[in-house]
Amino acid sequence: MNFVIGKTTSVRVRQRGEKRARKAVKGALDGADGAAGGNDLPDLTLTDRAYQQLEEMITTLVLPPGMVLGEQDLVQRLGIGRTPIREALQRLARDGLIVVMPRRGILVSDINVRTQLRLLETRRVLERLIGRLAAERSTKEEREVFAGLAQDMREAASASDDLAFMRLDRQFNDLIATASRNEFAVRSLESMAALSRRFWYQHYKQAADLPLTANLHADVCEAVARRDVDAAGAASDKLVDYIESFARKTLDL
Repeated sequence: MNFVIGKTTSVRVRQRGEKRARKAVKGALDGADGAAGGNDLPDLTLTDRAYQQLEEMITTLVLPPGMVLGEQDLVQRLGIGRTPIREALQRLARDGLIVVMPRRGILVSDINVRTQLRLLETRRVLERLIGRLAAERSTKEEREVFAGLAQDMREAASASDDLAFMRLDRQFNDLIATASRNEFAVRSLESMAALSRRFWYQHYKQAADLPLTANLHADVCEAVARRDVDAAGAASDKLVDYIESFARKTLDL
């Protein structure tokens, strides 16, 4: 199956989805139900912006494995100062997306299928737990955002829009982590998300079913939006089942 990047879908989904997701996450962190009606949300910090841009460039292989990164080059490329870039690089190193090599510089890390399979063993347990907790503990506002994300995921599936899906996947991960209200499970899972997205992006054209992947994510979102704890856990297991089967297919590529 051939997939294309639907630019119109990506722009619409990004603008609508990121605004909703950021609003819900901020409201949850502030603990204020009244945040649902506010439109004066602050922009991301420069470090957050640098991290998000670099993470997307690495996970979409614009910055490919083995590439040497220089701080000054990134400053010029992103138009963001050296300190936020350096802080973003520290986060990317913790996530396993880059490796700091003494006297060699900063390298984008390699992609390894067997590492991905070990990662999925842990992801399965944590994602089931986080999905169930999100269904149980999410606020009304967050459930509304989950319902909107499900709709956006299905739009991306219908359009076979890989870039829109990648951005929605990041929003989904951020929101379900917040809604679970278990920082220990979230810390364990969050460093795996970008590695998984990058692995998927490298191989999906040869081995993945993009519409199915997006629809499986939408199933989790809808279960959380309904506050159906058991359905959220089951949908999470189905999603990881598919991701594992996809990873194993890449061994034959």
